[in-house]
Amino acid sequence: MDKELRRVAAVQKYTPAWLDAPHADLDERAYADLLPSYWSHTGLRPVTDPDLPAAHQAVAAASARDGGNGLGIRIRLPGAWNDELAERTAALLTRTGPEVRVDLLLDLQTVLPSRPDAGKEALRALDALVPLASWRTIATLAGGFPDEVDGLLDRERGEADRADWDTWHEIRASGRSYAEFVRYGDYGTLPARNLGRAADDSDRSPFGLLRYTTERSFLLARFWAEKRGETGVTREAARWITELSDFRGEGASTGDHWYQQCAWTTGSKGTGNAGTWNQVGNVQHMMYVVCCLTGDADRP
Repeated sequence: MDKELRRVAAVQKYTPAWLDAPHADLDERAYADLLPSYWSHTGLRPVTDPDLPAAHQAVAAASARDGGNGLGIRIRLPGAWNDELAERTAALLTRTGPEVRVDLLLDLQTVLPSRPDAGKEALRALDALVPLASWRTIATLAGGFPDEVDGLLDRERGEADRADWDTWHEIRASGRSYAEFVRYGDYGTLPARNLGRAADDSDRSPFGLLRYTTERSFLLARFWAEKRGETGVTREAARWITELSDFRGEGASTGDHWYQQCAWTTGSKGTGNAGTWNQVGNVQHMMYVVCCLTGDADRP
């Protein structure tokens, strides 16, 4: 874990970022020593939430005071809003103290078309939480990529609606006094459930999946990848993406460049593995989201 944290701290050397460690057992010395050192002495801001153990909340709050970077408070909302969450959040804020700057991270977790009330539940939550503090940042986080793609595919190609993106726009258009200040956050192109699940070889799929984000949907191109002896199926999947009108060209991001090169390169050069496909999908997605948020989505 130390190696990964050092890498993240180096990347975020000049730009603050939240560092959440919800599964760290702070009763174990390794975590108890390691997390405060990064939370207090780098640009990585600690994150806790009202449902975590008191020890986690105390260490995160103390690190926020020592480091001066503030504290992120993540409120998990996988379903309907519960007013008790506001009470627990208020109690956490009281224990934290008024001298610590706080960021509200409303985590909707998975938001798919099967959850049409996500926007309304988010507004109920924000109506209750926003008045509790002078929040430095208010952000919603959600994952819109489906856990299962079988029902979305036609001959291994298909698309999934970006319901999480629509939910954020619903919040922004609500007319609430705080609406224009709500920032957007997401889980990239992987299912939101991946955050809290340990890697397991039994979950490894024999299929590869290329993902490409457009204005309204995730494009999905699946192919048989287990024990493959050639790269043609991966190139065919990438070619399907690059031939669609929503493909923005290889100059749009390094992810777009990879899709273009994968699709049209000939010879024996490899096409990567599941780690590669996840990485380029996320790079393309994140770059496109940033461009959308800054108004530059149409630039090459």
